[in-house]
Amino acid sequence: MYLLCTVGSVYIKSKEAPAKDILKDLVEMCRGIQHPLRGLFLRSYLSQVSRDKLPDLGSEYEGDAETVSDAVEFVLQNFTEMNKLWVRMQHQGPAREKEKREKERSELRDLVGKNLHVLSQIEGVDLDMYRETVLTRVLEQVVNCKDEIAQCYLMDCIIQVFPDEYHLQTLETLLGAFPQLQPSVDIKTVLSRLMDRLSNYAASSAEVLPEFFQVEAFAKLSNAIGKVIEAQDDMPVIGVVTLYSSLLTFTLQVHPDRLDFVDQILGACVTKLSGKGKLEDSKSRKQVVALLSAPLQKYNDIDIALKLSNYPHVMEYLDNGTKKEMASVIIQSIMKNKTLISNSEKVEALFELIKGLIKDLEGNLQSELDEEDFHEEQNSVARLIQMLHNDDPEEMLKIICTVKKHILAGGPKRLPFTVPPLIFNALKLIRRLQNRDENVAEEDTAATPKKIFQILNQIIEALSSVPVPEVAMRLYLQCAEAADDSDLEPVAYEFFTQAYLLYEEEISDSKAQVTAIHLIIGTLQRMHVFGVENRDTLTHKATGYSAKLLKKPDQCRAVYACSHLFWVDDQDSIKDGERVLLCLKRALRIANAAQQMANATRGSGGSVALFIEILNKYLYFFEKGVTQITVASVQSLIELITNEMQGENATPDPTADAFFASTLRFIQFQKDKGGAVGEKYEAIKV
Repeated sequence: MYLLCTVGSVYIKSKEAPAKDILKDLVEMCRGIQHPLRGLFLRSYLSQVSRDKLPDLGSEYEGDAETVSDAVEFVLQNFTEMNKLWVRMQHQGPAREKEKREKERSELRDLVGKNLHVLSQIEGVDLDMYRETVLTRVLEQVVNCKDEIAQCYLMDCIIQVFPDEYHLQTLETLLGAFPQLQPSVDIKTVLSRLMDRLSNYAASSAEVLPEFFQVEAFAKLSNAIGKVIEAQDDMPVIGVVTLYSSLLTFTLQVHPDRLDFVDQILGACVTKLSGKGKLEDSKSRKQVVALLSAPLQKYNDIDIALKLSNYPHVMEYLDNGTKKEMASVIIQSIMKNKTLISNSEKVEALFELIKGLIKDLEGNLQSELDEEDFHEEQNSVARLIQMLHNDDPEEMLKIICTVKKHILAGGPKRLPFTVPPLIFNALKLIRRLQNRDENVAEEDTAATPKKIFQILNQIIEALSSVPVPEVAMRLYLQCAEAADDSDLEPVAYEFFTQAYLLYEEEISDSKAQVTAIHLIIGTLQRMHVFGVENRDTLTHKATGYSAKLLKKPDQCRAVYACSHLFWVDDQDSIKDGERVLLCLKRALRIANAAQQMANATRGSGGSVALFIEILNKYLYFFEKGVTQITVASVQSLIELITNEMQGENATPDPTADAFFASTLRFIQFQKDKGGAVGEKYEAIKV
């Protein structure tokens, strides 16, 4: 039989008889071999030797009597017989060898599929012939064979080998075959590949999009998916979600302007998932994440996703871990595209979507999460809060209140991450209000600095449930400074009072106390709004805290820093030279005590660095014109330091030596300047 096929091939080549007659004889002759395996290989050989001798358009074997339909008929007949033989293999042999037979059939499937490839290569097969003859006959054979392996493979072959425009124009016929396939056929994969191929076709050129609109591709695909899911009641969730995910990708490519189509797909997905509870399968959850991520990737704008009413409903079917993953995807999209969320309704909707990150969901134990991952998540939420903005103060205040509601419900562990960005966002609003037209009456607007400060006080108070007093104190001081700029003395005083209470009651670590007292001094020094009484009270407290620090060097540095509280350049009312000198003398006494303690405990004098630091403060105030700081006091301090450094118990300290040398060079530099400055420094001997 192989020899006869070879002879037939040569006979066609000789052109002594019409090609169509010889091909018809050959395909009929092969019916004589009914053994499935032998018949398959024989017909495959026939297909191979005859593929270049088909009476196709432009072929040398196309005579007057032959037409393209003869070539198509030959290939279709050979394909039909090969498929029958291939399917018959499934039903031969004992049941226990079923797996072995299926493996053999999978290995032989390309023999059958090559016929479809040959059909796709025939030049004369135009759209009309494909629609009326080729597709109809092939689908008829696929449906009638009622074999799972054959149907799945051949449907995939049809999709892969024929042109995209043919699929688009015959979409209804092709989709009509899917519900007729065996229930066990993996329709989701085949149908998804069809939609993916059409999506790529749409993406290839904008010129082909009118064809999609003309054939109403979306409606047909959507309808087909509904019928397939309905026909297969037991279709797993992963199948349903995969189909809708592919349809969504197709829609975003072909109809990017039709948000109603996108929402319709999400709604259909919700309908099919209803009653199934949370998705347990990791593949299903991953597919849902892909489904929800698609609009974000397409539009690069979270505003679009917030307009989709069914978007949050789909998220409800995710477990807590995947909700957090999806929330991270949303935040990353906002950060990447620098999207500003500009009204409270959108913020409310957005925080509902990302609630997996901003609060403990039911049944979700925080201990499950790695500490580093938790910090990264909360930092991303903090960055998101900075992206909330509206130029209208009223609307911005609503946004702040909305965020406040959500983050205060998020549990104490999250507050140290989420409260600071919200505070600073609110402070930005206050700065804007300060620069606003003063003609706007406060009673006409809800967004006044005073009202915002009340909200800020409530937010910072919430941090008291968390052991982070240093963070809370810093925020109180920031708010106090903003209140100072707004000329709200009572508000600024209240914030300072809260900061002092935290210092007294909550901050016990000595290092934290040192940092805190310097923050307090630095902030208080910049305040302009306080009257004499309030400022004296706060200053007295700050100096008292400084003198009570644990370590003498820390005491000394804090006390001499307090000297700046009594002399502020741009405030004539705060220029008290007596108290400046008092602070510096007190710092000297503490430095001397520290020196004596070092001598008593180690048998040698401690570093003179403290004395040099105090000398620099003396020089600072001497230059500022504080009359109480005299040449004599500066000179005596220089001599004291020199004696300490040359004493028997002096400890070598290269850093202190360099510091002192630099200080003396500065004095000499000022002397060399001449004029009033040089005259002032002239009396100091170095």
